Amino acid sequence: AAMAAQCRLAARFHHVHGVNVRLDTSCTRATRVESFANGLCFSQEPLAPGQVFLVEIEEKEVGWCGHLRVGLTAHDPQSLAVVPEYSLPDLVNMGDTWVFAITRSHNRVAVDGEEMPARAQCSPWEPFLRIERVWIPRDTLVGRSRTGRYSHILDDLFRTNVLPATARHSRIGVLYALQPDGTADMHIIINGEDMGPSARRLPAARPLYAVVDVFASTKSVRVIPVEYGFPSLQTLCRMVIEKNIVHRLAIDSLDLPLLLKNFCKHE
Repeated sequence: AAMAAQCRLAARFHHVHGVNVRLDTSCTRATRVESFANGLCFSQEPLAPGQVFLVEIEEKEVGWCGHLRVGLTAHDPQSLAVVPEYSLPDLVNMGDTWVFAITRSHNRVAVDGEEMPARAQCSPWEPFLRIERVWIPRDTLVGRSRTGRYSHILDDLFRTNVLPATARHSRIGVLYALQPDGTADMHIIINGEDMGPSARRLPAARPLYAVVDVFASTKSVRVIPVEYGFPSLQTLCRMVIEKNIVHRLAIDSLDLPLLLKNFCKHE
């Protein structure tokens, strides 16, 4: 119960943020209202080990180069005299901060001369994503394109639960996993896939806040709460339906209640 309460608190943005950021009343949606920078945001509370801070890209803005940046920092946002203009390099140069720039592709990383980790061969219907000793319900982690007139064009994306990393509705998460030596590894999750440890030997004994830089072509993001535990019966039903339909438009022809159809289409 205590872990669940902490997760709900952390699934919001901190009231300290960049000067170009506007939060909604729930502090779960962050929009950059001017320029391409000064879009730095933080989680409201430090993250617990294995806890994902997950955001969905809601709006894009053409004309800028670069995309969302995410990571962790040991700096309490409340202690910052001025919120830096950029996460990279400004916040990182302050030390005790680890930030990863999301690109259209090639987000998997190698650290300290290691070989690039092999791409996960996880089935899109697997109910959990496993990162070391952490098990996370996978359904919430995956961004999906929305149904529409031409949605059949995206059937392959729908069936494999894959969206381009920087696309609208893509979901990006960050967490840290404890290591035997008392440090932690930072992992980035993109649409349900672990990108591998993008930073190692983080000071796990210190509070670590999520960093979300609403940068350049990313204009607005929304925090997605992640519920831990077994998937709900409703979610399991959706997974079975998705696995057996030809494409998403077929959901409309199924003899199911309207609310369940909408749920299966992620509406």
